[in-house]
Amino acid sequence: MRKIYLGVLALYMGILASHAQTTPPVKDTTGYHARKLTVDEINLVSAIYHQNGNNSAVTGGIGTEKLTDFANTLDLQLSKYTKTGNKNTYLFELGIDHYTSASSDKIDPLSVSSASMQDTRIYPSLNWTYSNEKTGNAFGFTGSYSHEFDYQSFGGGINLTLLSKDKNTQFDFKGQVFLDTWKVILPVELRPLGYGSGSNKDSRGGGSVDHRPRNSFSTSFSISQVISTRLQAALIVEPSYQKGFLATEYQRVYFDSNFATGVGPTNSIFNERIESLPGSRYKLPIAIRLNYFLDDHFIIRTFYRYYMDNWGIRAHTAEIELPVKLTSFVSVSPFYRYNNQTGTRYFAPYGQHSPNEIYYTSDYDLSTLHSDFVGANFRLAPPNGVFGWQRLNALELRYGHYMRSTGLNSDIVTLALKFK
Repeated sequence: MRKIYLGVLALYMGILASHAQTTPPVKDTTGYHARKLTVDEINLVSAIYHQNGNNSAVTGGIGTEKLTDFANTLDLQLSKYTKTGNKNTYLFELGIDHYTSASSDKIDPLSVSSASMQDTRIYPSLNWTYSNEKTGNAFGFTGSYSHEFDYQSFGGGINLTLLSKDKNTQFDFKGQVFLDTWKVILPVELRPLGYGSGSNKDSRGGGSVDHRPRNSFSTSFSISQVISTRLQAALIVEPSYQKGFLATEYQRVYFDSNFATGVGPTNSIFNERIESLPGSRYKLPIAIRLNYFLDDHFIIRTFYRYYMDNWGIRAHTAEIELPVKLTSFVSVSPFYRYNNQTGTRYFAPYGQHSPNEIYYTSDYDLSTLHSDFVGANFRLAPPNGVFGWQRLNALELRYGHYMRSTGLNSDIVTLALKFK
Protein backbone atom coordinates (compact mmCIF):
# COMPACT_ATOMS: atom_id res chain seq x y z
CA MET A 1 0.00 0.00 0.00
CA ARG A 2 3.00 2.37 0.24
CA LYS A 3 2.79 3.12 -3.50
CA ILE A 4 -0.73 4.45 -3.00
CA TYR A 5 0.33 6.49 -0.01
CA LEU A 6 3.21 8.10 -1.86
CA GLY A 7 0.91 9.23 -4.66
CA VAL A 8 -1.69 10.64 -2.27
CA LEU A 9 0.91 12.28 -0.06
CA ALA A 10 2.69 13.95 -2.96
CA LEU A 11 -0.58 15.44 -4.19
CA TYR A 12 -1.91 17.02 -1.02
CA MET A 13 1.49 17.95 0.42
CA GLY A 14 2.10 19.82 -2.82
CA ILE A 15 -0.80 22.11 -1.86
CA LEU A 16 0.70 22.75 1.55
CA ALA A 17 4.21 23.42 0.22
CA SER A 18 3.18 25.58 -2.74
CA HIS A 19 1.79 28.34 -0.50
CA ALA A 20 3.90 27.94 2.64
CA GLN A 21 5.36 31.22 3.85
CA THR A 22 7.45 32.21 6.80
CA THR A 23 6.60 35.50 8.50
CA PRO A 24 9.23 36.79 10.95
CA PRO A 25 8.22 38.66 14.09
CA VAL A 26 7.34 42.31 13.53
CA LYS A 27 10.39 44.59 13.61
CA ASP A 28 10.49 47.87 15.45
CA THR A 29 12.21 50.99 14.09
CA THR A 30 15.56 49.96 15.60
CA GLY A 31 15.61 46.62 13.74
CA TYR A 32 15.31 44.62 16.96
CA HIS A 33 14.01 41.03 16.67
CA ALA A 34 11.99 39.36 19.41
CA ARG A 35 14.04 36.31 20.42
CA LYS A 36 11.32 34.20 22.01
CA LEU A 37 10.02 31.08 20.28
CA THR A 38 6.98 32.04 18.19
CA VAL A 39 4.44 30.12 16.12
CA ASP A 40 4.70 31.09 12.43
CA GLU A 41 1.92 28.94 11.05
CA ILE A 42 -0.09 25.75 11.44
CA ASN A 43 -1.22 23.73 8.43
CA LEU A 44 -3.86 21.02 8.43
CA VAL A 45 -4.32 18.93 5.28
CA SER A 46 -6.95 16.18 4.92
CA ALA A 47 -7.54 14.06 1.84
CA ILE A 48 -9.96 11.29 0.91
CA TYR A 49 -8.79 9.02 -1.90
CA HIS A 50 -10.75 6.25 -3.63
CA GLN A 51 -9.69 3.99 -6.50
CA ASN A 52 -11.13 1.10 -8.48
CA GLY A 53 -9.76 -1.23 -11.12
CA ASN A 54 -9.38 -4.90 -12.08
CA ASN A 55 -5.64 -5.61 -12.17
CA SER A 56 -4.74 -6.35 -8.55
CA ALA A 57 -1.15 -7.51 -8.10
CA VAL A 58 -2.20 -9.44 -4.97
CA THR A 59 -4.15 -11.88 -7.15
CA GLY A 60 -1.66 -12.03 -10.00
CA GLY A 61 -2.74 -9.06 -12.14
CA ILE A 62 -6.49 -9.75 -12.10
CA GLY A 63 -9.22 -8.92 -9.60
CA THR A 64 -10.38 -5.85 -7.73
CA GLU A 65 -8.09 -2.92 -6.92
CA LYS A 66 -10.72 -1.15 -4.82
CA LEU A 67 -9.11 0.95 -2.11
CA THR A 68 -10.09 3.90 0.08
CA ASP A 69 -7.55 6.00 1.97
CA PHE A 70 -8.21 8.81 4.45
CA ALA A 71 -5.01 10.82 5.01
CA ASN A 72 -4.34 13.66 7.44
CA THR A 73 -1.26 15.78 7.97
CA LEU A 74 -0.72 18.42 10.65
CA ASP A 75 2.37 20.61 10.61
CA LEU A 76 3.46 23.17 13.15
CA GLN A 77 6.13 25.74 12.22
CA LEU A 78 7.89 27.72 14.93
CA SER A 79 10.81 30.13 14.79
CA LYS A 80 13.28 31.87 17.03
CA TYR A 81 15.79 34.59 16.14
CA THR A 82 19.35 34.68 17.43
CA LYS A 83 21.10 37.77 18.79
CA THR A 84 22.74 38.25 15.38
CA GLY A 85 19.38 38.25 13.59
CA ASN A 86 19.63 34.77 12.09
CA LYS A 87 16.62 32.48 12.27
CA ASN A 88 16.01 29.00 13.68
CA THR A 89 12.92 27.35 12.16
CA TYR A 90 11.40 24.20 13.66
CA LEU A 91 8.87 22.24 11.60
CA PHE A 92 7.01 19.37 13.23
CA GLU A 93 4.79 17.21 11.01
CA LEU A 94 2.44 14.42 12.01
CA GLY A 95 0.74 12.26 9.40
CA ILE A 96 -1.97 9.68 10.04
CA ASP A 97 -3.49 7.60 7.22
CA HIS A 98 -6.19 4.95 7.43
CA TYR A 99 -7.06 2.72 4.47
CA THR A 100 -9.28 -0.21 3.55
CA SER A 101 -8.25 -2.46 0.65
CA ALA A 102 -10.40 -5.14 -0.96
CA SER A 103 -7.47 -6.51 -2.98
CA SER A 104 -5.20 -6.95 0.05
CA ASP A 105 -7.92 -8.96 1.74
CA LYS A 106 -7.26 -11.63 -0.90
CA ILE A 107 -3.94 -12.56 0.74
CA ASP A 108 -6.05 -15.06 2.69
CA PRO A 109 -9.67 -14.95 1.44
CA LEU A 110 -10.84 -17.36 4.18
CA SER A 111 -9.46 -15.43 7.15
CA VAL A 112 -11.54 -13.22 9.39
CA SER A 113 -9.28 -10.27 8.62
CA SER A 114 -6.33 -10.68 6.30
CA ALA A 115 -3.12 -8.81 6.89
CA SER A 116 -3.36 -5.43 5.11
CA MET A 117 -7.14 -5.52 4.58
CA GLN A 118 -7.22 -2.31 6.60
CA ASP A 119 -4.65 -0.50 8.66
CA THR A 120 -3.43 2.83 10.01
CA ARG A 121 -0.09 4.40 9.17
CA ILE A 122 1.52 6.99 11.47
CA TYR A 123 4.50 9.08 10.34
CA PRO A 124 5.87 11.97 12.42
CA SER A 125 8.90 14.06 11.39
CA LEU A 126 10.91 17.00 12.76
CA ASN A 127 13.02 19.47 10.78
CA TRP A 128 15.35 22.20 12.06
CA THR A 129 16.63 24.88 9.65
CA TYR A 130 19.09 27.67 10.41
CA SER A 131 18.90 30.59 7.99
CA ASN A 132 20.68 33.88 7.43
CA GLU A 133 17.99 36.51 6.86
CA LYS A 134 20.38 38.84 5.01
CA THR A 135 21.85 36.37 2.51
CA GLY A 136 18.97 33.86 2.35
CA ASN A 137 21.38 30.96 2.84
CA ALA A 138 20.20 28.11 5.09
CA PHE A 139 20.94 24.57 6.23
CA GLY A 140 19.07 22.04 8.33
CA PHE A 141 18.42 18.48 9.46
CA THR A 142 15.37 16.20 9.43
CA GLY A 143 14.41 13.09 11.39
CA SER A 144 11.37 10.92 10.66
CA TYR A 145 9.59 7.72 11.63
CA SER A 146 6.84 5.68 9.97
CA HIS A 147 4.92 2.63 11.15
CA GLU A 148 2.33 0.33 9.63
CA PHE A 149 1.26 -3.26 10.28
CA ASP A 150 4.00 -4.80 8.13
CA TYR A 151 6.89 -2.33 8.36
CA GLN A 152 8.62 0.40 10.31
CA SER A 153 10.96 3.04 8.98
CA PHE A 154 13.54 5.41 10.45
CA GLY A 155 14.63 8.36 8.34
CA GLY A 156 17.18 11.16 8.46
CA GLY A 157 18.13 13.96 6.11
CA ILE A 158 19.93 17.23 5.51
CA ASN A 159 18.93 20.30 3.51
CA LEU A 160 20.96 23.24 2.16
CA THR A 161 19.91 26.47 0.41
CA LEU A 162 22.26 28.99 -1.23
CA LEU A 163 21.22 32.26 -2.89
CA SER A 164 23.16 34.51 -5.20
CA LYS A 165 23.92 38.08 -4.10
CA ASP A 166 21.14 39.50 -6.25
CA LYS A 167 18.70 36.80 -4.94
CA ASN A 168 17.80 35.81 -8.53
CA THR A 169 19.47 32.38 -8.40
CA GLN A 170 18.80 29.76 -5.76
CA PHE A 171 20.44 26.35 -5.26
CA ASP A 172 18.80 23.70 -3.07
CA PHE A 173 20.16 20.35 -1.96
CA LYS A 174 18.45 17.61 0.02
CA GLY A 175 19.78 14.23 1.08
CA GLN A 176 17.72 11.56 2.81
CA VAL A 177 18.12 8.00 4.05
CA PHE A 178 15.33 5.61 5.10
CA LEU A 179 16.11 2.39 6.96
CA ASP A 180 13.10 0.07 6.81
CA THR A 181 12.24 -3.32 8.24
CA TRP A 182 9.46 -5.31 6.58
CA LYS A 183 7.41 -8.32 7.57
CA VAL A 184 7.47 -10.96 4.85
CA ILE A 185 3.75 -11.61 4.28
CA LEU A 186 2.96 -14.57 1.98
CA PRO A 187 -0.25 -15.67 0.22
CA VAL A 188 -2.00 -18.26 2.34
CA GLU A 189 -1.55 -21.14 -0.14
CA LEU A 190 2.21 -20.51 -0.48
CA ARG A 191 3.10 -20.36 3.21
CA PRO A 192 5.40 -23.08 4.59
CA LEU A 193 3.97 -25.23 7.37
CA GLY A 194 3.80 -23.20 10.58
CA TYR A 195 4.43 -19.84 8.87
CA GLY A 196 2.28 -17.03 10.26
CA SER A 197 -0.07 -14.64 8.48
CA GLY A 198 1.59 -11.51 9.84
CA SER A 199 -1.71 -10.09 11.08
CA ASN A 200 -2.36 -9.63 14.79
CA LYS A 201 -6.10 -9.68 14.08
CA ASP A 202 -6.12 -13.10 12.41
CA SER A 203 -6.75 -15.95 14.84
CA ARG A 204 -5.68 -18.43 12.14
CA GLY A 205 -2.35 -16.69 11.62
CA GLY A 206 -0.34 -18.33 14.40
CA GLY A 207 3.40 -18.70 13.90
CA SER A 208 6.23 -16.27 13.28
CA VAL A 209 7.09 -14.50 10.02
CA ASP A 210 10.40 -13.39 8.54
CA HIS A 211 11.62 -9.78 8.61
CA ARG A 212 13.86 -8.22 5.97
CA PRO A 213 15.54 -4.82 5.53
CA ARG A 214 15.05 -2.24 2.80
CA ASN A 215 17.31 0.81 2.70
CA SER A 216 16.61 3.86 0.53
CA PHE A 217 18.99 6.71 -0.24
CA SER A 218 17.82 9.79 -2.15
CA THR A 219 19.19 13.18 -3.11
CA SER A 220 17.69 16.25 -4.75
CA PHE A 221 19.55 19.02 -6.57
CA SER A 222 17.66 22.03 -7.87
CA ILE A 223 18.58 25.37 -9.39
CA SER A 224 15.91 28.08 -9.57
CA GLN A 225 16.43 31.18 -11.72
CA VAL A 226 14.50 34.41 -12.10
CA ILE A 227 14.91 35.01 -15.83
CA SER A 228 12.79 38.15 -16.02
CA THR A 229 10.04 39.91 -14.10
CA ARG A 230 7.57 37.49 -15.71
CA LEU A 231 9.50 34.24 -16.18
CA GLN A 232 10.97 31.88 -13.57
CA ALA A 233 12.60 28.50 -14.23
CA ALA A 234 13.90 25.56 -12.21
CA LEU A 235 15.97 22.46 -13.02
CA ILE A 236 15.56 19.51 -10.64
CA VAL A 237 17.60 16.26 -10.53
CA GLU A 238 16.68 13.59 -7.97
CA PRO A 239 18.87 10.45 -8.12
CA SER A 240 18.07 7.68 -5.63
CA TYR A 241 19.10 4.13 -4.76
CA GLN A 242 17.29 1.29 -2.98
CA LYS A 243 18.72 -1.96 -1.69
CA GLY A 244 17.17 -4.90 0.13
CA PHE A 245 13.64 -6.31 0.13
CA LEU A 246 12.10 -4.68 -2.95
CA ALA A 247 9.56 -7.34 -3.96
CA THR A 248 6.10 -7.51 -2.37
CA GLU A 249 5.86 -11.21 -1.58
CA TYR A 250 2.13 -11.34 -0.91
CA GLN A 251 1.65 -10.44 -4.59
CA ARG A 252 1.11 -13.59 -6.63
CA VAL A 253 2.50 -14.34 -10.10
CA TYR A 254 0.93 -16.98 -12.39
CA PHE A 255 2.89 -18.71 -15.16
CA ASP A 256 1.97 -20.01 -18.58
CA SER A 257 0.53 -23.50 -17.95
CA ASN A 258 1.89 -24.75 -21.29
CA PHE A 259 5.43 -24.18 -20.02
CA ALA A 260 4.84 -25.51 -16.54
CA THR A 261 2.78 -28.69 -16.89
CA GLY A 262 1.68 -28.92 -20.49
CA VAL A 263 -2.08 -28.91 -19.90
CA GLY A 264 -2.67 -28.21 -16.19
CA PRO A 265 -5.11 -25.54 -14.94
CA THR A 266 -3.77 -22.02 -14.74
CA ASN A 267 -4.41 -21.82 -11.00
CA SER A 268 -2.38 -24.96 -10.28
CA ILE A 269 -0.01 -24.54 -7.33
CA PHE A 270 2.85 -25.48 -9.70
CA ASN A 271 2.06 -22.47 -11.88
CA GLU A 272 1.98 -19.95 -9.03
CA ARG A 273 4.81 -18.17 -7.22
CA ILE A 274 5.39 -15.03 -5.19
CA GLU A 275 6.67 -11.87 -6.88
CA SER A 276 10.44 -11.78 -7.47
CA LEU A 277 12.38 -8.59 -8.22
CA PRO A 278 16.07 -7.55 -8.02
CA GLY A 279 17.47 -6.55 -4.65
CA SER A 280 18.64 -3.14 -5.82
CA ARG A 281 17.24 -0.28 -7.87
CA TYR A 282 18.63 2.99 -9.22
CA LYS A 283 16.25 5.83 -10.14
CA LEU A 284 16.99 9.07 -12.00
CA PRO A 285 14.22 11.66 -12.50
CA ILE A 286 15.16 14.93 -14.24
CA ALA A 287 12.60 17.74 -14.29
CA ILE A 288 12.14 21.28 -15.59
CA ARG A 289 9.63 23.78 -14.20
CA LEU A 290 8.63 27.06 -15.89
CA ASN A 291 6.31 29.69 -14.41
CA TYR A 292 5.15 32.62 -16.52
CA PHE A 293 3.23 35.57 -15.03
CA LEU A 294 0.94 36.94 -17.73
CA ASP A 295 -0.43 39.73 -15.55
CA ASP A 296 -1.90 40.28 -12.10
CA HIS A 297 -4.67 37.75 -12.76
CA PHE A 298 -3.12 34.89 -14.78
CA ILE A 299 -0.14 32.58 -14.28
CA ILE A 300 0.99 29.68 -16.46
CA ARG A 301 2.77 26.92 -14.54
CA THR A 302 4.36 24.12 -16.57
CA PHE A 303 6.30 21.04 -15.54
CA TYR A 304 8.10 18.26 -17.42
CA ARG A 305 9.91 15.22 -15.99
CA TYR A 306 11.86 12.37 -17.54
CA TYR A 307 12.31 9.24 -15.43
CA MET A 308 14.57 6.21 -15.87
CA ASP A 309 15.75 3.31 -13.71
CA ASN A 310 17.83 0.15 -14.05
CA TRP A 311 14.71 -2.04 -14.15
CA GLY A 312 14.03 -0.73 -17.64
CA ILE A 313 11.25 1.74 -16.80
CA ARG A 314 11.20 4.98 -18.81
CA ALA A 315 8.56 7.65 -18.32
CA HIS A 316 7.61 11.13 -19.51
CA THR A 317 5.37 13.37 -17.42
CA ALA A 318 4.01 16.77 -18.51
CA GLU A 319 1.78 19.04 -16.45
CA ILE A 320 0.17 22.44 -16.86
CA GLU A 321 -1.65 24.51 -14.24
CA LEU A 322 -3.42 27.82 -14.94
CA PRO A 323 -4.11 29.79 -11.75
CA VAL A 324 -6.70 32.52 -12.30
CA LYS A 325 -7.06 35.26 -9.69
CA LEU A 326 -10.77 36.07 -9.61
CA THR A 327 -10.42 38.71 -6.90
CA SER A 328 -7.62 39.90 -4.65
CA PHE A 329 -8.21 36.92 -2.35
CA VAL A 330 -9.97 34.23 -4.46
CA SER A 331 -8.27 32.08 -7.11
CA VAL A 332 -9.09 28.98 -9.14
CA SER A 333 -6.37 26.77 -10.66
CA PRO A 334 -7.38 24.10 -13.22
CA PHE A 335 -4.63 21.58 -13.96
CA TYR A 336 -3.87 18.65 -16.25
CA ARG A 337 -1.09 16.05 -16.11
CA TYR A 338 -0.18 13.40 -18.67
CA ASN A 339 2.15 10.46 -18.08
CA ASN A 340 3.49 7.91 -20.55
CA GLN A 341 5.47 4.96 -19.18
CA THR A 342 7.44 2.11 -20.73
CA GLY A 343 7.25 -0.78 -18.28
CA THR A 344 9.93 -2.92 -16.68
CA ARG A 345 11.29 -5.96 -18.45
CA TYR A 346 10.14 -8.06 -15.48
CA PHE A 347 6.41 -7.45 -16.03
CA ALA A 348 3.92 -9.76 -17.72
CA PRO A 349 0.11 -10.10 -17.30
CA TYR A 350 -1.66 -12.96 -15.56
CA GLY A 351 -0.54 -16.39 -16.80
CA GLN A 352 2.02 -15.08 -19.33
CA HIS A 353 5.31 -15.44 -17.43
CA SER A 354 7.74 -18.22 -18.28
CA PRO A 355 8.88 -20.37 -15.31
CA ASN A 356 12.47 -19.97 -16.54
CA GLU A 357 12.51 -16.28 -15.62
CA ILE A 358 14.51 -15.17 -12.59
CA TYR A 359 12.54 -11.99 -11.90
CA TYR A 360 8.79 -11.60 -12.48
CA THR A 361 5.86 -9.41 -11.48
CA SER A 362 2.27 -8.81 -12.57
CA ASP A 363 2.04 -5.44 -10.80
CA TYR A 364 0.52 -3.04 -13.35
CA ASP A 365 2.22 -0.07 -11.66
CA LEU A 366 5.37 -1.40 -13.34
CA SER A 367 3.77 -2.05 -16.75
CA THR A 368 3.64 -0.04 -19.96
CA LEU A 369 0.83 2.48 -19.57
CA HIS A 370 -0.33 6.03 -20.00
CA SER A 371 -2.49 8.11 -17.67
CA ASP A 372 -4.37 11.40 -17.37
CA PHE A 373 -4.95 13.42 -14.23
CA VAL A 374 -7.28 16.41 -14.35
CA GLY A 375 -8.80 18.67 -11.74
CA ALA A 376 -8.86 22.09 -10.12
CA ASN A 377 -7.79 23.87 -6.97
CA PHE A 378 -9.85 26.57 -5.24
CA ARG A 379 -8.05 28.98 -2.88
CA LEU A 380 -9.59 31.52 -0.49
CA ALA A 381 -7.33 33.91 1.44
CA PRO A 382 -9.22 37.08 2.53
CA PRO A 383 -7.26 39.75 4.43
CA ASN A 384 -9.58 39.53 7.44
CA GLY A 385 -9.36 35.74 7.64
CA VAL A 386 -11.54 32.97 6.22
CA PHE A 387 -15.17 33.34 7.38
CA GLY A 388 -14.02 36.36 9.41
CA TRP A 389 -11.68 34.25 11.56
CA GLN A 390 -8.44 36.24 11.57
CA ARG A 391 -6.25 33.26 12.50
CA LEU A 392 -7.52 31.14 9.59
CA ASN A 393 -5.30 32.67 6.93
CA ALA A 394 -6.20 30.49 3.91
CA LEU A 395 -8.48 27.67 2.79
CA GLU A 396 -7.90 25.45 -0.23
CA LEU A 397 -10.11 22.78 -1.74
CA ARG A 398 -8.70 20.56 -4.48
CA TYR A 399 -10.27 17.81 -6.60
CA GLY A 400 -8.52 15.48 -9.03
CA HIS A 401 -9.65 12.59 -11.24
CA TYR A 402 -7.10 10.00 -12.41
CA MET A 403 -7.57 7.71 -15.44
CA ARG A 404 -5.08 5.00 -16.45
CA SER A 405 -4.94 2.96 -19.63
CA THR A 406 -4.94 -0.26 -17.57
CA GLY A 407 -8.48 0.54 -16.36
CA LEU A 408 -7.56 1.99 -12.96
CA ASN A 409 -9.56 5.10 -12.03
CA SER A 410 -9.38 7.18 -8.88
CA ASP A 411 -10.68 10.37 -7.27
CA ILE A 412 -9.13 12.52 -4.57
CA VAL A 413 -10.56 15.45 -2.62
CA THR A 414 -8.20 17.51 -0.48
CA LEU A 415 -8.88 20.23 2.08
CA ALA A 416 -6.01 22.43 3.30
CA LEU A 417 -6.27 25.00 6.11
CA LYS A 418 -3.54 27.46 7.09
CA PHE A 419 -3.55 29.17 10.47
CA LYS A 420 -1.20 32.08 11.22
